[in-house]
Amino acid sequence: MHTPTDEQAHAADAFRGGHHLVLQAGAGTGKTSTLGLLAADTPRRGRYLAFNKDIARDASARFPRTVTCKTAHATAYAALGHRYRSRLNSPRQSAWRTGQALGITRPVRISDQEISSRTLSHTVLRTVSRYCHSADRTLARHHVPPLRGLNTADAHTELAQQVLPFARKAWNDLQNPDHGAVRFEHDHYLKMWALTEPRTEADFLLLDEAQDTNPVLEEVFTAQRAHAQLVMVGDSAQAIYGWRGAQDVMTGFDATPLTLTRSFRFGPLLAAEANRWLALAEAPIRLTGTEAIATEVGPMQRPDAVLCRTNIGAMTEVMQLLAAGHRVALTRGGSQLASLALAARDLKDGRRTSHPELVLFASWGELQDYAAHDPAGRDLQPFVDLIDTHGPDAILSAVDQLTDEAHADVTVSTAHTAKGREWRTVRIGNDFPPPRDTDQLDSQGRPIPEPVSDTAARLAYVAVTRARHHLDLGGLSWINDQLSPTG
Repeated sequence: MHTPTDEQAHAADAFRGGHHLVLQAGAGTGKTSTLGLLAADTPRRGRYLAFNKDIARDASARFPRTVTCKTAHATAYAALGHRYRSRLNSPRQSAWRTGQALGITRPVRISDQEISSRTLSHTVLRTVSRYCHSADRTLARHHVPPLRGLNTADAHTELAQQVLPFARKAWNDLQNPDHGAVRFEHDHYLKMWALTEPRTEADFLLLDEAQDTNPVLEEVFTAQRAHAQLVMVGDSAQAIYGWRGAQDVMTGFDATPLTLTRSFRFGPLLAAEANRWLALAEAPIRLTGTEAIATEVGPMQRPDAVLCRTNIGAMTEVMQLLAAGHRVALTRGGSQLASLALAARDLKDGRRTSHPELVLFASWGELQDYAAHDPAGRDLQPFVDLIDTHGPDAILSAVDQLTDEAHADVTVSTAHTAKGREWRTVRIGNDFPPPRDTDQLDSQGRPIPEPVSDTAARLAYVAVTRARHHLDLGGLSWINDQLSPTG
């Protein structure tokens, strides 16, 4: 490790003092190195809870042997999940077949919408997933996900009344370690483990990526406070998984607050760009770049990576890059794009689809009208345009043409999937929309836009900080019309 910065040395001193710590670590500021510094400075036994297996494996090589490095799921598997090994290896099956086994055999009507048995089956399984991500002990109405077209509180209450009995039946089914109708997932045994109120045998716990911690893990972690020193590390400005149950547990955590603000990933120019978005997100830190790293912000022709806001935006980029003759990779493969294309094909052929984004549309024409005229459907318009221009089969053909990253000219990714990664050069995709205009005018008679939401600012911050040497703002260039470079 390089000579510790003043911030890293201060963190080590605070850790030696026995304080619970919450460490705000900006993009590229060496948080794993800092945690390694803390762990190497004590003979006590520790546990490092990593965000995924790759991070845990990397940490195992960098931390002393006194620290066990695992994901939360691996910890739960060792304690309880191994009992369900045979069910974890069961074959995949469609949600509607699972629904049939649970007794979902006919459609239901809610408000003026008919909810098919397939849609009800999907919703039941998503309800169980949302419950597993929560800290709640029992299934409740708020675990039932909203559906497009059922936007009122009364409609959601009706939906919950239909869904919850089957969700409880599914959860009971999952308790059997040997067999059952519902496919057993890793989040199921993590929830079961959390419900046992486990005690972690360690003198200190290090929780990485704390800003994206599901409430179920937060509860387990904070329950160790009485017997273990707790250290949360993450970046509140990178809290971008709220839509799937994660929440930023760092802001309200009762601990000594510390920061890491010197980025070793990029130079001052890119740090200034990041700080514009940090200001908009009202984040607790601002970054300083490393002077020795040459970084450029401006247009480029051949980026190593293109980062998009949505899977639909990524699909558009893939089509354009393939048409230009580039070898293209897509992070996590093309299965999500293929499922959207297959859903579009179903609608165009007059069949309903079970895809969760499109499930309530009876036809392609209905989806076209919704995207064109309903404000809530604005995010689907690029998808509709893409299918109308190319057709579903062209999308499926494009997925077949994808290559692996090692042999690609360019990698396309969503910003969510790119989190934790970096590339030498990055261009931002064109599906990051600017804020809408308000009815107010500025002194020159131009409409004043709405403020940038903190959700949009956090995702933009993640996207722009993936570059090491060259960033093309691309679809985020509208920020130049709203803010000075320093924010």
